[in-house]
Amino acid sequence: MLRPSKHDSQFEIQFFEAVHQRCPGYTEVVGLLGGLYTKAGRIVDGLRMDRKLVRLEPANPTAHYNLACSLALCKKRPDALRALRTAISLGYDDLDWMQQDPDLEGLKSNPEFQKLIHQLKPQS
Repeated sequence: MLRPSKHDSQFEIQFFEAVHQRCPGYTEVVGLLGGLYTKAGRIVDGLRMDRKLVRLEPANPTAHYNLACSLALCKKRPDALRALRTAISLGYDDLDWMQQDPDLEGLKSNPEFQKLIHQLKPQS
């Protein structure tokens, strides 16, 4: 399978930046840019897009989860945990992904993170 090259990623970023400039409230583009920036190592730009998406869609649990990931990558642990709590309170429940998501690596040893994981685990 072919992997996208760095050039392809840059093309995608430039394309979606142009769309975003014309339609700044286009939530799908804001979300795509957040992910593309993060994958390209532009963590601060990804964080900016994730914050914007949460403002545009405050009830979107995935937007809050992605914000938590960006905040964790920026080593803003208290803010990341707060965003993660919000995501869960809005219905985010992908426990398996939360436990393996490399973006949250800096939170995994935190007792608050462990508490959130325990909260999502099915009770037997």
